[in-house]
Amino acid sequence: MVKSQNKTAPTSVSVDEFLDTWVTDDVKRQDSRVLIEMFSEQTGCPPVMWGPSIIGFGTYHYRYASGREGDAP
Repeated sequence: MVKSQNKTAPTSVSVDEFLDTWVTDDVKRQDSRVLIEMFSEQTGCPPVMWGPSIIGFGTYHYRYASGREGDAP
């Protein structure tokens, strides 16, 4: 059986870099920072970029009956 890799994985890109580069509206960028702070406090996990556009807080491991498994934000 060939094991495939998840297309979405944690990256080394900073969340601030992502916000500064891709969120061009100042109000949306500021709102995003407030939400990120709230999510960090609630989850107890720092924000991490998963792929080019997903901000995750912590990870969970999954396994399907087929044997496919992986990690997701």
